[in-house]
Amino acid sequence: MAQRDRFSSNIGFLLVSAGCAIGLGNIYRFPYLCGQYGGAIFVLIYICCLVLLAVPLVSMEVAVGRGSRHSPAKALQVLRPDKPVWRVAQIPQYLGNYIFQWFYTVITAQMLYFMGASLFGTLNGLNAAELQALSDNLNQNPVLLGGLTVVVILAGFGVCLGGLQGGVERAGKIMLSILFVMLIALAVYSVTLSGASEGLHFYLSPNIGNIEDSGVYETVSAAFGQVFFSVGAGTGSLWVFGKYMSSDYRVSGQAIKVISLDTFVALTAGLIVFPACFTYGIAPDSGPNLLVITMPSIFNQMPGGYFIGAVFFVVVMMASFSTITAAFENIVACTIDLTNWSRRKAVLANILPMILLSLPAVLGMNVWSGIQILGRSIMDAEDFLVSNNLLPLGALGYLLFCTRRSGWGWGRFVEEANTGRGMKFPSWLRFYCMYILPILLIVFWLTGLVA
Repeated sequence: MAQRDRFSSNIGFLLVSAGCAIGLGNIYRFPYLCGQYGGAIFVLIYICCLVLLAVPLVSMEVAVGRGSRHSPAKALQVLRPDKPVWRVAQIPQYLGNYIFQWFYTVITAQMLYFMGASLFGTLNGLNAAELQALSDNLNQNPVLLGGLTVVVILAGFGVCLGGLQGGVERAGKIMLSILFVMLIALAVYSVTLSGASEGLHFYLSPNIGNIEDSGVYETVSAAFGQVFFSVGAGTGSLWVFGKYMSSDYRVSGQAIKVISLDTFVALTAGLIVFPACFTYGIAPDSGPNLLVITMPSIFNQMPGGYFIGAVFFVVVMMASFSTITAAFENIVACTIDLTNWSRRKAVLANILPMILLSLPAVLGMNVWSGIQILGRSIMDAEDFLVSNNLLPLGALGYLLFCTRRSGWGWGRFVEEANTGRGMKFPSWLRFYCMYILPILLIVFWLTGLVA
């Protein structure tokens, strides 16, 4: 049963947790934001936001999971059974994690297609217009896109079916090891290109002008949002892995290691993207187009571009699929907690609902493309619901739970967080966590509502 599951080693916890955080946003979104908002200055602002936002929230998420030994479906009521009101605070994590997969599985299916196309040489020699047409043809084909989405869902739940150690942990170790090796190799190659110095200057040089053009508030908001987007605080996935974590290590030290691995991938991605873009005179576009249009265009101009492009898309797929398996494990753990089913039954029970609930995002790309929800496409509406609402509300819920006497309380949280060896949770963060951070999360949520 899940209650007896534990990671076989601390390395397993770190790699699986990092795999949960590392996703497509690390590959395309972070480098672009660095270039847009002042390069090295944005990196420094981002690191400050990591310390002030990610460290306390990730620490709390992991501590609640380990202290309760339960998933987001039951953790708060286990820790405070006399306060049923806190059960409401569990809802955003469970819903956010589930709804996130309704569209992220579709995005991963797109990456699976492009990885296959790269490996089989389909992308060779295509210009930007032809690459765009290839992407459009995929999105406009509900059978193909839907079929690939089903493959992703079956593969993700298949990993979970293998159990924590034999499935999720083993897959996480393999995928993250491959990802790190290939990512570093690509970065080393990219910084040797002829336009590397110009690309690195664009990426990492302090550019006050960009901040002045965008405004300090917008720059800080972008860094704040990227922390949330990248680390995934509020989804409850790290909560689940805290459930499986041993008590040998203090929570904060492990949280910082997970955050550092996530940030390393984001920074390294920039070392790949910008030198390559400037070498071959292609402007780095924002969003997924950087992955499926810009980078393949560059690879088609490189000596040995077929091999390098194939490696790149394997990295992208590993980043995306590691997030899928982590999120699916959260869903399975929640199902077990709510029903007391076996892992096998919990996995099988979630496959068909996940397939059916992913279909609107698939069909929203083609036959339902005319449907708008709050002026957004179906996929964008689902993304808005999760990123702008459930994530900040979920984080706010367990933040209040860990800092208020009516919840777990600061003392109990710190006691759990500081169990084991390693770095203690910073005591100087108490006032900030209790009074300032909740306000920041509320402001972030309210700002996101009108975005």
